[in-house]
Amino acid sequence: MTAGRRVLLPTDEDTRALGESLGRVLRAGDLVVLTGDLGAGKTTLTQGLAHGLGVRGPITSPTFVIARVHPSLVDGPALVHADAYRLGGEAELDDLDLDESLADSVTVVEWGHGLAEHLADDRLEVVLERSGSTEADQQARTATLVGHGPRWAGVDLPGRA
Repeated sequence: MTAGRRVLLPTDEDTRALGESLGRVLRAGDLVVLTGDLGAGKTTLTQGLAHGLGVRGPITSPTFVIARVHPSLVDGPALVHADAYRLGGEAELDDLDLDESLADSVTVVEWGHGLAEHLADDRLEVVLERSGSTEADQQARTATLVGHGPRWAGVDLPGRA
C-alpha cells in the first residue's frame, strides 16, 4: 500500500480536474474503487477520469444499468464504469464479469469498497467526503487516494501525503 494522498476539492470542477489528472496516469488493467456518500462526487470524478483517458461519453451514473463501457477515442483503454450500490454482495459483482475486461480496460467501481477489492491485487482506492450534511449544497469535498499493490508503488498521485 502506498501512503494516502489527500486532496481538497472546493468545487465540482476541482473534482473533475482531479479525475482528469488521474485519468492521465491510468492504464489498461487498472482498477479504481470509489467510495463516498450520495453526492460526494463519485460520478463527477469519473467524468474527469474519462476525459483524461479520452473515452466516449457522456459519463452518467450507472446506478440502474449497473455497468457501462466507454470505448477509447484515442487508441487507449476503454473505461468500464460500474456501480455496486444496488448489488447485494461480491457474488452479484462477479456476475457482471468485470474480470473479463479488466486486463484491457480501466475499470471504475462506484460504491465498490468491500465488494471490488478481490478483482485485482493492484488497485487505487479513492474515498470522497463532503464537508456538510446535505447533498444539495455545493460543498467542498476531500478525496483520499490510496494505491494498493506494486502497480502503485512510486506513482506520484496528486495531493499531499
